[in-house]
Amino acid sequence: MLRMEIALFLILAFVAFVYFSAGRKHTTLHKTFSLLLIAMLVHLAFDGATIYTVNHLDTVPLVWNDLLHRFFIGTMVLVVYLFYQYIAILVEEETGKPRRLDLAAKIYLAAAELGAMLLPVHYAVTEQGNYSDGIHASLCYVSVAFYLLLCAGLLLRNWTQIHRKQKFAIGAALVIEICGAILQGLHHTWLISGMGLTLMTLAFYLTLENPDILRAELTEQKMSMLYLKSQVNPHFLYNTLDTIRIQAQLNDDKPVADLLMRLVDFFRLSVKVDRQMVALDDELELLEAYMELMCYRYPELRCEYDIDPDLGGVLVPNFILQPIVENSLLHGLKNKGYRGQVQITAQKSNRHKNRMEIQVIDTGSGFAEGKKEAIDQMLLHYARQAPKLEGNSIGILNVQKRIKLLCGRDCGLWYTENPAGGVTAHLLLPLNEEEGT
Repeated sequence: MLRMEIALFLILAFVAFVYFSAGRKHTTLHKTFSLLLIAMLVHLAFDGATIYTVNHLDTVPLVWNDLLHRFFIGTMVLVVYLFYQYIAILVEEETGKPRRLDLAAKIYLAAAELGAMLLPVHYAVTEQGNYSDGIHASLCYVSVAFYLLLCAGLLLRNWTQIHRKQKFAIGAALVIEICGAILQGLHHTWLISGMGLTLMTLAFYLTLENPDILRAELTEQKMSMLYLKSQVNPHFLYNTLDTIRIQAQLNDDKPVADLLMRLVDFFRLSVKVDRQMVALDDELELLEAYMELMCYRYPELRCEYDIDPDLGGVLVPNFILQPIVENSLLHGLKNKGYRGQVQITAQKSNRHKNRMEIQVIDTGSGFAEGKKEAIDQMLLHYARQAPKLEGNSIGILNVQKRIKLLCGRDCGLWYTENPAGGVTAHLLLPLNEEEGT
C-alpha cells in the first residue's frame, strides 16, 4: 500500500507542477484549487507515513504514531472541506447564487480539526494488516459524509443551471469518493482513502482545470475575434465613405482630410489582433476614432469621456469597448434618431479590490420588454453559449467570453437601466498591469 501512496504523490506532484507553471489567473476558483493541490500533497505524505507506522507498532514509538495519525486525519478533513469550497465556488459562478452553507462548513471544519487533535487514537491489529479504528478514525467517515452531502445538495438544487461539463466533473468526483469511502469502510486494511481523494482531484483537473483545455478555449475565442475584426460592419464603412463623398462635394477643405484621417486611424487600430491585451489608452484611441466618425454622421450625437488619468497604462482585453458602444448606438440611440449622448467612464472600483470599472452610459430608449432578462441570462451563462459569427448579441457575448478567459471569472460585463432612461454597460477589469497580462 505504501508503494501506491508514493505513486499517487508523484502523480499529483506532476499535476501540481504543470498547473502552477501554466501561469493562471488569480481568481477565487483557481486559488481554491491551488490550495487543494497543496493540501492533497501534504495529506498523501502523512497517509504514506501512517501506512508505514501503523504496520510497525512494535518499532515506531506510540507518540509518533499518534501524532502522524492526527495530522493524517486533520489534513483529510481539510481536503474534503476544500473540495466542498471548490464545488461551491464553481456553482456560484455558474448560477450567480451566493454560497449560503459556507458558515456551517467552516464551523464543522473547526470542530473536526479540534477533534482530530484531541480525540483518542486506537489501533486494530489483524493478520491482514493494522489500521486505526475507534472514534478518531470515525471522524474521517463523518467528515467525508458531511461535505459530500453538502456538495450533492448544491449539485441537485442547481442541476438545470450548471453547464454539462461542470455537472459531469462534480458528479464523477462525488461517485468516486463515495465508492472509495464504502470500500474503505468494508475493508479497513485496504487503506485506499488517499486513492479516492486523488481520483477526485484528477477528475476536476482533467475536466475543468487542465491548461490545455483553457488554452484551446482561448484560441477559439481569439479565432472568433480575428474573424469578427475582418468582417467590420460594411454598412458602417459604406455610410462613412458616403458622408465623406458628400462633404467633398460641398466643401473642399480640412474636414474631408480630418474624416479620412479618423477613418484610417480606426481601421489601423482595429486590425491590431496580434496582442490579446492592450493599454487602456490604446483601446480608447480606437474608440475615439470610431465615435468622431459617428458624431460627424449624426450631428446631434455627443460623446463624453471621464477617464482616470492613472489608468491609461492598465492592460485590458483588445477590442472590447467599440462593440459595447456600437451596441448602445444600434439598440438605444438609433430608436431616437441618434439624438443623445454616450458617456465613457473609467475609474478604480470602490467595491472590488485591485479592480477598475469602465462604464458606457447612453441616453437611448433603454431595453425592450424582456430584453434585459435575456441579456442577463446570456452573460451569466456565457460558457454555455456556442461561438457565434452572426446575430445581434455576438458583440457583447464575445466581449464577455474574452474578459472571463483573459481576466478571470470574477471580472466581466453586465448591464443596468438608468433612472432617467437609457442603459449603462459595466465592465469590471483587473487594475494591475501584471494581473491583466
